[in-house]
Amino acid sequence: MDAYVQQLADAVAAVVPAWLTHCVVDTSRRQTGGCTPELATEAAAMAIDAAPRVIEALMTLLATDVDEQRTNPLSILRGAIRYPTDLLERHAIRPVRRDDFARHAFPNDHYGLSPATWADVDQSLQEPGLIWGAWKAKTVLDRRRSDGR
Repeated sequence: MDAYVQQLADAVAAVVPAWLTHCVVDTSRRQTGGCTPELATEAAAMAIDAAPRVIEALMTLLATDVDEQRTNPLSILRGAIRYPTDLLERHAIRPVRRDDFARHAFPNDHYGLSPATWADVDQSLQEPGLIWGAWKAKTVLDRRRSDGR
């Protein structure tokens, strides 16, 4: 695996459990003014359970040749919001107000959890995410140039 790919994978793996937990706890606090100990405990358990699945999906994508990738790592994280969303719904936390674009682009994201940028997940992902994107773009361009395109 390329070093830039590995750096992104390692960085995401380091923050996913805390991000998933924060999605629940922070949303509950914003919507209800607090987070019950029961919900916080369930959020931590959900994150421990879901994080390996999210990381596995990310690793599968990153192991795929760049010309065959049909999505991107941030989309994997956007898909992961189903885990905190399910927990918030089970606890009857009120959904957040979302604009028309958000409702259309992310119809199942009732709590506005889908990250628009790497920093929305964790500030530490900004650099490895941008570097990975630049590496992927360069790899694709180099291939096209070597093919005469």
